[in-house]
Amino acid sequence: MSTSRTQTEPAFTPAGVARSPAVSLVEPSQPEPSAKAPPNRRVLIIAALFAMAAIGAGGRMWWKSHYFVETDDAYVAGHVHPVSTRIAGVVSAVLIKDNQTVRKGDVIAELDPADQRVKVEQIEAQIGTAEQQVIQADARIAQARAQANGATAQVAQSAAELQRARQDADRYGQLYSTQMKAVSKSEFDAANAKLASATADLSARRDSVSAAQAQIGAEQASRDVIKAQIQVLKAQLKEAQQQLAYNRIVAPVSGRIGKRTIEVGMRVEPGQQLAAIVQEDVWVVANFKETQLEGLRSGQQVEVKVDTMPDKPLIGRIDSFAPGSGAQFALLPPDNATGNFTKIVQRIPVKIVLRPEDIAALDGRLVPGMSALAEVKLSQPEHAKSAS
Repeated sequence: MSTSRTQTEPAFTPAGVARSPAVSLVEPSQPEPSAKAPPNRRVLIIAALFAMAAIGAGGRMWWKSHYFVETDDAYVAGHVHPVSTRIAGVVSAVLIKDNQTVRKGDVIAELDPADQRVKVEQIEAQIGTAEQQVIQADARIAQARAQANGATAQVAQSAAELQRARQDADRYGQLYSTQMKAVSKSEFDAANAKLASATADLSARRDSVSAAQAQIGAEQASRDVIKAQIQVLKAQLKEAQQQLAYNRIVAPVSGRIGKRTIEVGMRVEPGQQLAAIVQEDVWVVANFKETQLEGLRSGQQVEVKVDTMPDKPLIGRIDSFAPGSGAQFALLPPDNATGNFTKIVQRIPVKIVLRPEDIAALDGRLVPGMSALAEVKLSQPEHAKSAS
């Protein structure tokens, strides 16, 4: 039996092209290389560079973790003074603009003073009326003193008449006795009656003096009451004048205006915040982890980088440490005396003061609320800490 061969021939052969001999479907096997090709030199260089970079980054991280402490949980802080009104009123004038620099005592705004001015005039009128009442009381006191002086003179006159009547009664008594009847009984009785009348008159005169002196005391007491009322009215006048002065709202400190909400025509109430004044003196509050505080001391130099100006690092120093963690001063401090306790690393606010020349060089661009990064070198000599 003959063996047939399978050949593959093209179905169509173009004209002018010779038909090629049959090609077998089984391709000849390729010879395997005897040895592996050497690795690419460029790959080795790149791998070496990556390894060196990783080693360098790891070494830098180890070095910084041992000799530096840093945190990005830091913010610029400063004194922000709210400006409010002490009295109620309608704003009649606003004398400031947004972000304007003001000095302490500059007038920021004015309120309509009509109500306070009327009250001042009313109290001044009451004081004038009370002073006239004092003058009238002084006149009554003078009149009562004159009456007391006249009554005193009459007392002296009555005392003299009493003395004379007593002497006459004694003489008539001696002349009219059981042994001798030199005078009549009617004359003797008249002398005794005159003595009694003089005695009663003297007592009445003395009572008149006492009444006049009591009148003087009453008038003086009335005058003292009116004078006390005048002092009360003067105190009320002083308060009303202060209220009138409060119509001018002044800057409590020097700084820059921020958060201005006051406008002409507004009805403001006491304590309502109208603007805020931010002082130029700023500092940085860095919230370090409690595990980072071991090597920190007051006076250590700190490098501060504000996110707004990362290429302009600032030099400061540690001023003080907060007396408690941030969570301790929160609105709802955590209560760890529970069954579900989870230990969390706390952060302690650290105040960092900056050099005044650095703050002045930024020309007001460093403001409270900015984010910053604080870095402290742990290996600082003691003389550098004290010098800073």
